[in-house]
Amino acid sequence: MFKDELTITVSGGKGGSGCSSLRRDAFKPKGGPDGGNGGHGGSVILCAQRGLRTLIKLNDGRHYKAKPGKPGESNDRDGRKGEDIVIPVPVGTIVFDADTNLILRDLKLDRDECVVAEGGAGGRGNKSYASPTRQTPRHKTDGGNGESRRIRLELRLIADVGLIGKPNAGKSTLLSRLSAARPKIADYPFTTLSPVLGIVDAGDDFTFVIADIPGLIEGAHEGRGLGDKFLRHVERTRILVHLVELVTLDGSDPAENYFQIKRELAMHSETLANKPTLLVVNKVDEPGSMDALARFEEITGKKALPISALTGEGFTDLIRLLVTRLRKIEEDEAPSEE
Repeated sequence: MFKDELTITVSGGKGGSGCSSLRRDAFKPKGGPDGGNGGHGGSVILCAQRGLRTLIKLNDGRHYKAKPGKPGESNDRDGRKGEDIVIPVPVGTIVFDADTNLILRDLKLDRDECVVAEGGAGGRGNKSYASPTRQTPRHKTDGGNGESRRIRLELRLIADVGLIGKPNAGKSTLLSRLSAARPKIADYPFTTLSPVLGIVDAGDDFTFVIADIPGLIEGAHEGRGLGDKFLRHVERTRILVHLVELVTLDGSDPAENYFQIKRELAMHSETLANKPTLLVVNKVDEPGSMDALARFEEITGKKALPISALTGEGFTDLIRLLVTRLRKIEEDEAPSEE
C-alpha cells in the first residue's frame, strides 16, 4: 500500500474565563451585572487540499496547539474566540485516533475538513446569570479545557507517476536522479522489494510524486515474482512511465520485454491496460543503442522517448512531458464552478 504515515498530538485551546463585574456608571450608581462571557478556545482542523501530495511538511510527533479564548470583560464585552489551527493535508488522508485505531475521517475530496480537537467552551460572565429574582449575581465560571488527543495520519497515496518495467530496466536509477529518493540499486533482479517514492521538483511551484514499482515478470498477475503485490497499486497512479532497457543485461529482446509487461497489465485489469502511459527507453548512452531504438520502434510501432538514467540525457524532455500531462489531468479533475 502506497502510504505516508505519521502521528501527531493535537489540542484545542482553553476557553476564556467569564467576567464578574457590576456596572458603575456616573448616573447609574446601582447598575446591574455587566461581566461578559469568555471566548471559546480555538480548534485544530485538518483540511484536504488538492495541490498537496505528501505529508512531508508535517513533523512526526509534533504537538499542535490552538490558541486559547480571551476572557470576558466588563461593559458586556465578550472575550474573543481563540484562533483555530488549520493543518493542510493531501486529499486521500485518513485520520485515525492513535490510541483506539478508530477512523475519525477519510478526507477523500478537495476541501474536506475534520475537526480533530475542539476548543474549550468559554466561561460564563455574571451578566448571563441575571434573572428577575437574582438581579446582581456575582458568580462567573472559568473556561473549559480544549480536547486533546493523539492522531495518526495515513495517506493512501495516489502517486502521480508510476515507473513500471522489467527488473533492471533502470527504474531505481531514474528515480534517484529525478528526486531525492535513494532506492537500492544493483545489477541483479528484484533490487526494489517494495515501492519507493520520490518527490520531483519540476519548477514553477509544481511538484509531483513518482513511485518506483517493483520489477514485473511474466506471470506476475498470477502471483509470480514480486510484482503481483503491487499491480493493484499501479492502478492508483495517474500516469505510467513504461521504462524499457534498450541494451539488456540478459540479452533479452527489448520489444518482447515491452510486450510482456503490456500483457501483464492487461491480464490484471482493463483499467490498468488503458491507463495513460509514456513509453521511455533507457540506456541510450550504451554503444549500439540508436540501432536498437530504431529496431524497437519498428517492431512495436510505437515512438519512444530516449533517455539515459545514468547520464541524465533526455530528462528535460521527460519532465516537461510529465508536467504537461499531469496539468491536463488536474484540469480535467477540477470541480466545475457552476
